[in-house]
Amino acid sequence: MAFLTEAQLKEMGFKHLGKNVKISDKASLYNCDRISIGDNTRIDDFCMISGTVTLGRNVHIAVFSNVAGGEPGVTMEDFSGLAYGCQVFAQSDDYSGKTLTNPTVPNEYKAETKSAIYIGRHVIIGTHSIVLPGVNLAEGCSVGAMSMVTKSTEEWGIYFGAPAKRIKNRSRQLLDLEAKYLASEIQ
Repeated sequence: MAFLTEAQLKEMGFKHLGKNVKISDKASLYNCDRISIGDNTRIDDFCMISGTVTLGRNVHIAVFSNVAGGEPGVTMEDFSGLAYGCQVFAQSDDYSGKTLTNPTVPNEYKAETKSAIYIGRHVIIGTHSIVLPGVNLAEGCSVGAMSMVTKSTEEWGIYFGAPAKRIKNRSRQLLDLEAKYLASEIQ
């Protein structure tokens, strides 16, 4: 995987760009003036990031993922991540048939749902999962592969299914590892 150089990243005009950011030269980023990226964050090949998006530190977005922040935005807090092929949408068309859909139609003929998405610290979302508008994934949650998250979650749970449901608690042991990692950076 080839990453963009620091000079190339600076030329893109991000709202904020942290240190040691790695973005694949095969990723597509739009509306960079509305995108903030924290330290040690990585975006892999064939990802698309657009709209209002805030990525904390040590965030990873794996290949073929899409983060569509649109107007309301998507926030991914520190140490969160998307596995291969995840789709995160802060805006969605009305699929009921009562309105027209798609970006070629003027807004007066459509009814889009627009609602921010919040992905908390240490949230990991499994491969090919989908997160829909308005969802708040609370700190420490994990979402199993191929899940569809339609509702907000509670902290430190493991969720799975379509729609995703809490199946058990998730260990908080990784918080000790985070503390050791952050302490090692200070030294």
